[in-house]
Amino acid sequence: MPFDWTILHWIQDTLRSPAMDSFMVFVTRLGNIGFFWILSALLLMVHKRHRKKAVLLLLALLAGQFLNNLVIKNLVQRPRPCWLDPSVRLLIDVPKDFSFPSGHSMSSAIGAAIMTWTDRRLGLVAIPLAVLIVFSRLYLYVHFPTDVLVGVVVGLSIAFAAIYLARKYGKKRPQASSEMN
Repeated sequence: MPFDWTILHWIQDTLRSPAMDSFMVFVTRLGNIGFFWILSALLLMVHKRHRKKAVLLLLALLAGQFLNNLVIKNLVQRPRPCWLDPSVRLLIDVPKDFSFPSGHSMSSAIGAAIMTWTDRRLGLVAIPLAVLIVFSRLYLYVHFPTDVLVGVVVGLSIAFAAIYLARKYGKKRPQASSEMN
């Protein structure tokens, strides 16, 4: 889509700088294989009251990776912008998998949504970090805007489905009365 290229080239022409380059590489690495979100889930497990939600986050990330990387990307097989236009100098290694949808964006949406549901205060960190990770994929010229947009939509869909299922089936069952009439 033409507006995908327009946005990517505007970012390259307007926002690129040595300081931003280093920062965006750091930020995108936090999203590699869902690193920050997996680490967050493991840290949440330390608190007994958050353990079930931490497991939910890990399961949602696993489901997302399966759906995104093994199913959707291989069905769509969209090339990455850096494959189609090698004139932009990449700051990271050229990704080998397909572009659509963005796995970093999907994992970040799952992580931010479930962490915010776990404790709204966590959302104050999770949501801005998720936005930065999503943006870093555009800045680094490895995804189109529609890749990251659909990655966020897929991620939020998985997160909301996981939260719905946790609410529906995660409630404690009433104990059977020990008294028989």
